[in-house]
Amino acid sequence: MEKERLWTPGFLGMGGSNLFLFMSQYIMVAALPIFIMDTLSGGDMEAGMAMTAFQIGAVVCRPFAGRLIDAVDKQRLMRAATIGFFFVMLAFFWFHSLQAIFALRLLHGCIFAVATTAAAAMAALILPASRKGEGIGYFALSTNLAMVVGPLVGLLLIGHLGSQALFLFVAGLGVATVAAANFYRMPAAVRAPARRERRGASLADFVEVRSLAPSLLGGLVFFAYGGILTFIPLYAKSLGLQAETSLFFLVFALVIILTRPVIGRLFDVKGPDWTVYPGFAFFAAGMVWFSQAASLSGLLVSAAVLGVGFGALSPAFQTLAVQSAPPARAGVATATYFWSLDISVGLAAMVLSVVAAHFGYAFMYGVAGTLIILAAAAGYFCWRRLPRG
Repeated sequence: MEKERLWTPGFLGMGGSNLFLFMSQYIMVAALPIFIMDTLSGGDMEAGMAMTAFQIGAVVCRPFAGRLIDAVDKQRLMRAATIGFFFVMLAFFWFHSLQAIFALRLLHGCIFAVATTAAAAMAALILPASRKGEGIGYFALSTNLAMVVGPLVGLLLIGHLGSQALFLFVAGLGVATVAAANFYRMPAAVRAPARRERRGASLADFVEVRSLAPSLLGGLVFFAYGGILTFIPLYAKSLGLQAETSLFFLVFALVIILTRPVIGRLFDVKGPDWTVYPGFAFFAAGMVWFSQAASLSGLLVSAAVLGVGFGALSPAFQTLAVQSAPPARAGVATATYFWSLDISVGLAAMVLSVVAAHFGYAFMYGVAGTLIILAAAAGYFCWRRLPRG
């Protein structure tokens, strides 16, 4: 029996637009604080406020994005969001005051929430049911790549070519996003709005209850990963390995890419338990190894082990969140999942910084990080045994 097609133009378009959207965010995460401090004479607080403004925009708009995506033509909404994204990126080139940067970052977060949710929802809907786990895994890979490549590109641009080149590049990403998202007309079944059975608004319009469990479990995984993402520069510096931080993320991404075909196919053929339980084991082991790293080899081995775990867990929970709801609720289900991730990564920086300040980085990663993963594993075990239907 011939496999149903995975790499369709629509799927590639949504994956490409998602890559460019996340690239812009991680470029800004790395480079914008430098621009604020070196060019606008801001301090740590102002640099942090630029990041917080984006997070507020994304967290506030994400639930509304889900309802909006299900209520209107998805591709028209994606077109409007990506064009808006381009103009926001272009505006960074012209407006260089702290107030303007904060406002643009807030708007960036709102548009980012709508566009990434729409891209993920349409990508999930266009995938064949028999290959959904594999396909969403590849889609999630675009986010993983952006996490690794974005900061490197941002630092290279701001460090060697300056802020004007940086903002010109993100404006170019805006053009690429518009092109990727709109070059192919999606089938009517994918882009059409869902039929509303009732009038008015309720909590169910913004949060998909059936997707809450996998979304919260995925959020715990990203909470632990947020600790790595936020504090690895300081942790690596304490080990005398600051210059090797980029190698950690390179190995991390490479392992995710190499294991993606096997893990995705295993999810579809054998079921989620075959990828989630090993994923938890690898991620927990990787956190312990990471906490004990004392050399470059230890750091890179931990990156590889963490890559296997994260590469298995992240797409699995995204797939489960979407599959838990009917297709007509794909937008709200996707928004629920991403909303959990937005909040989890934001909380990680705040909560784990307190743990690190009191007990050190080794404790934070080895004990606290592992406990978070074990709690998620226990939650998954209980959720999988609940009656369905």
